[in-house]
Amino acid sequence: MHSPASRPASLDRTGLVQALGAYLIWGLLPLYFVWLGDVGAGEVVASRIAFSLLFLGAVVLVARRGAKLAAAVRDRRVLLALVATAVLISVNWLVYVWAVQNGQVLAASLGYFLNPLINVVLGVIVLKERLTRVQAGAVALAAIGVAVLAAGAGEALWISLTLAVSFALYGLVRKLAAVEALEGLAIETAILTPLALAYLAWLAGQGGLALGQSAGMTALLAGAGLLTAIPLLLFAAAARRLPYATMGVLQYLAPTLQFVLAVAVLGERLTFAHIVCFACIWTGLALYVGGGMWRARRPVPA
Repeated sequence: MHSPASRPASLDRTGLVQALGAYLIWGLLPLYFVWLGDVGAGEVVASRIAFSLLFLGAVVLVARRGAKLAAAVRDRRVLLALVATAVLISVNWLVYVWAVQNGQVLAASLGYFLNPLINVVLGVIVLKERLTRVQAGAVALAAIGVAVLAAGAGEALWISLTLAVSFALYGLVRKLAAVEALEGLAIETAILTPLALAYLAWLAGQGGLALGQSAGMTALLAGAGLLTAIPLLLFAAAARRLPYATMGVLQYLAPTLQFVLAVAVLGERLTFAHIVCFACIWTGLALYVGGGMWRARRPVPA
């Protein structure tokens, strides 16, 4: 956390790599959920949760992190925070999968364009992080672009707003919670697993469960668990190393990839508002990154 009078520090390289890895996976994730288009969004999310728990449990055992996990569970404040983040991330997953499966990847990408702006605001207001004038200008440019795009979003705007707010709050609470990335995600997933298993059992009773119908489909649903846990672990770890405002700007990578996939691969219609938004955001990102590189190379006064 930066004090209001402090000069912004250079970026943590490990945190930067972790953040980029998370956002690249999230940016390409729509392709995976398109392959699961015949499976309902609820079953996809429930399978993500169940298979994530299996993966995370194995990681905890191999890494010998059981003691840290138990300590986190015994901490009431940490546990309450993780209940909140579990609810936030489950809402985010459900809306996102539904959007992809219903041809609303552009609306989803708008949500993740909005999300970094909310991150920056939360970073400044709640965490007292400081922006330079160049960074503030970059955020303003991005805000203009998102406003233009939001004006043309129509009935899909609820998707964008739900994704943006839920994930921004998730990231903030996880940054403030005194728990490591692995233990936090394992506990979140464990909190959600009983509900996920109950939903899968209900689907099976109705004869509508896709899981187990074929080896290929079961493998895809299991893979969704891995693709859920890995980027969230990377994100949570990066959020504890990098300034929150930096996380906000770096996250433009994921919606940009989603934007390109929606138009170039999935055939969604590109409007003039989308073009304006894309140009504004990338100009703002160039300003932000360029300003950070200039500060890093500037000699520190004695």
